[in-house]
Amino acid sequence: MEGSKLLVCCFIACILFLGVNGENPYRFFTWKVTYGDVYPLGVKQQGILINGQFPGPHIDAVTNDNLIISVYNYLNEPFLISWNGVRQWRNSWQDGTLGTNCPIRPGKNLTYVLQVKDQIGSFFYFPSLLFHKAAGGYGSIRVWSRPKIPVPFPAPAGDFWVLAGDWYKRNHYVLRRFLDSGHNLPFPDGLIINGRGWNGYTFTVDPGKTYRFRVSNVGTAVSINFRIQGHKLKLIEVEGSHTIQNIYSSFDIHLGQSCSFLVTADQVPQDYYVVASSRFTRRVLTTTAVLHYSNSKKGVSGPIPGAPTIQIAPSVMQARSIRRNLTASGPRPNPQGSYHYGMITPSRTIMLSNSAPYINGKQRYAVNGVSYVPADTPLKLADYFKIPGVFNLGSIPTWPPSGNNAYFQTSVMAANFREYVEIVFQNWEDTVQSWHIDGYSFFVVGMEGGQWTPASRKSYNLRDTVSRSTTEVYPRSWTAIYVALDNVGMWNIRSEDWARQYLGQQFYLRVYSPANSWRDELPIPRNALLCGRARGRRTRPF
Repeated sequence: MEGSKLLVCCFIACILFLGVNGENPYRFFTWKVTYGDVYPLGVKQQGILINGQFPGPHIDAVTNDNLIISVYNYLNEPFLISWNGVRQWRNSWQDGTLGTNCPIRPGKNLTYVLQVKDQIGSFFYFPSLLFHKAAGGYGSIRVWSRPKIPVPFPAPAGDFWVLAGDWYKRNHYVLRRFLDSGHNLPFPDGLIINGRGWNGYTFTVDPGKTYRFRVSNVGTAVSINFRIQGHKLKLIEVEGSHTIQNIYSSFDIHLGQSCSFLVTADQVPQDYYVVASSRFTRRVLTTTAVLHYSNSKKGVSGPIPGAPTIQIAPSVMQARSIRRNLTASGPRPNPQGSYHYGMITPSRTIMLSNSAPYINGKQRYAVNGVSYVPADTPLKLADYFKIPGVFNLGSIPTWPPSGNNAYFQTSVMAANFREYVEIVFQNWEDTVQSWHIDGYSFFVVGMEGGQWTPASRKSYNLRDTVSRSTTEVYPRSWTAIYVALDNVGMWNIRSEDWARQYLGQQFYLRVYSPANSWRDELPIPRNALLCGRARGRRTRPF
């Protein structure tokens, strides 16, 4: 009798699990993470390779696919991978940050089980610990629409990924020592495209055909401008949102952001520069790849096309020009414009202000006066096992305090499932900020110079702004977003400037549902790594 009950329970559990994921395809990946020699700027360095590759293997998936990614850590230090822009629907267990997961120890492995639920678009993965991002270990993620879901452009002849960003000639552990000693990082040594320096990578196209270029800024320190000599960029997608198809000669892409362009090979057959250059920096870094026409008999020539450098106004105007295509289908067949975000009144306003304080004589970065320090136990595990003393809800204020004092704290902000909130990022510094929220896409409703006030809402775009997971905030300016907190979990909100993130400009948002139901959040994975004060506890039997 007891055996029969056990079989029935197992059967019900399988049905519940399959009801969540079983109808959609599974894609399996095995990744071996190692050190290896890399030469992005012509200097031999220790890079982080995945399956011997830098950048790592790219992931191709279709909306709702399940991704089973087994990661084996052959480094001599702990390692984690996070998935920039992947929503991890009901599943912050797989987010791959130090607040949600125990690190993969040297010689050990972890299998991530995640789903690209109700998503399309261009994203990337990256190593989230110990400043590993400065050593590589990143790669592209392309999530394609399901075959029966129309897309608002003809199928391109090819699809290219472009992972561009700044790079240092110093190894990541040297940069980490800079930060740990309380100093700022030096200026980057250069820029790279797909792991290579000047003219080191080639995109081959056929004359007259149109191609999709998915561009991500995977750097650690600077915004970039992207352009292709003699060719126009037709913007079609930003981090999973189909956009109005505006034409640009060059385009600013801030840290952590991704976007897609259609480019038509409509020029005289020869080779052309593909250019990335730094934005808002006194010393302008530039690198190039090559757009090669398949029948070209002439290499790249002429001056590299110019672009804005330190000017703020053109970038602001360009950012405001990015609009959501309201009639296009997203991951589902219903139009993107069927969700009327501007007709919902937020339940509250949260203001987040970045700062660069010195604490105990060392450079730190903070949000609302709180400089984040990691706990000895992942916050998600502490929350699940109800381990006291790891973190406190409300340990970061929802509004900037008066005064310039800053302090250390494992900062966690409380929020309720299905809240609809307004978040204002207020930047009083002289540098461009780039903010990312794990687990969510949000609507960028406004950006202006100066101090945000309630009267600033008069300038909001409440009709067709873009939805994305990473937004810029210009110097001495604010950016406002609306976000529906429809994803239960422990979610990292951070600066995409990796030195600032490393030194405290981040915190966690705990989105809570009292239902304790698989409908709202998936159960703890059976293979979850346990560390810190969670060591020795049990996950679940099945």
